[in-house]
Formats: sequence, C-alpha cells, structure tokens
Amino acid sequence: MNLDSVLLLEAVHFAAEKHKSQRRKDAEATPYINHPIGVARILAYEGGITDIAILQAALLHDTVEDTETSIDELDGKFGATVARIVQEVTDDKMLPKQERKQQQILKAPLCSHQAKLVKLADKLYNLRDLNRSTPVGWSEQRVQEYFIWAAQVIKGLRGTSATLEEKLNQLFKERGIEM
Repeated sequence: MNLDSVLLLEAVHFAAEKHKSQRRKDAEATPYINHPIGVARILAYEGGITDIAILQAALLHDTVEDTETSIDELDGKFGATVARIVQEVTDDKMLPKQERKQQQILKAPLCSHQAKLVKLADKLYNLRDLNRSTPVGWSEQRVQEYFIWAAQVIKGLRGTSATLEEKLNQLFKERGIEM
C-alpha cells in the first residue's frame, strides 16, 4: 500500500470515528460520514483533484465544526496544511446561524485555492442532497433559500474549478437562480 492510500484511509477512519453517532437531516437519516466521503469523492472523481492534503481536508472538513475536534488535534495528526484548510472552511459555531451564513459569503473570496476547492465540493454535495431528499422539517421555500444563499457563496469562489463550477451552475439554472 502506498503512502497516499495510508494517509487517505487514516483521514477516513478519523472522520468516521468523530462522526460515528451523527446523522444527516434527510428522511433516511443517512450516516453523516457519507457527506465528507462524498465531498472528497467529488473532488477526486469530478474535479480531478489528486492532492492528498486537499482530499484529507475534505474528509475532515466538518470535524472541528461538528465534533469535539480541535485544529491543533488535526495539525498534530494530519499536518499544518490539512489543519489550515479545515480551519478556513470551518464556521464559528459561537456566532448566530445568520451571521455564520453571512461570514461564509464574505470569507469565500479570501480562502486559499485549496479551501475553495473543498467549499465548492461541499456545496455541490449539499445541493445535490437537497434535490435528492428534502431534510425533515424543511419547506420547499427553505430549500430554495438555501440554494440562493449557496449561490452567493459560490460567487466568491469563481475561478477555482471550471468543472465543479459548471456542475453548480447547472443546479442553480434548474432552480431558476442566475449566476
């Protein structure tokens, strides 16, 4: 087994342990770990990304925000680059929800190229997931509002990956959202 495989498997294992009791908000209560694995898969298979640090960060991107994981812990286990990428895409849970959403819009253009790739894949996964299955308790209006907000975030990520951006643009077009 080569080193890249070992590094990716270690990130998958770490994320699976951290997210083991979490579920997505869809009607099937899908295991949460499907999300970070899906984000990494989008980057690799659809975005053509082979950079192991970016793929590890995709696998770990919600650990600090949604579990008892610190940036220092990621730094010690996966290195400074992975920890930095995760930190860039992590929302400050101390802020109210609307402020966190506004911060994503404002911070998107300031992110590193690596973090922008993770953000693009994360949004693509989430938007596809919303089209597949509306979260429990969400109205169609709330789904549409999420799409509109996501489009604002994506505007700040333009020029990062033509392939991923085109896939996102298609989803927005289907929803009648102009990019």
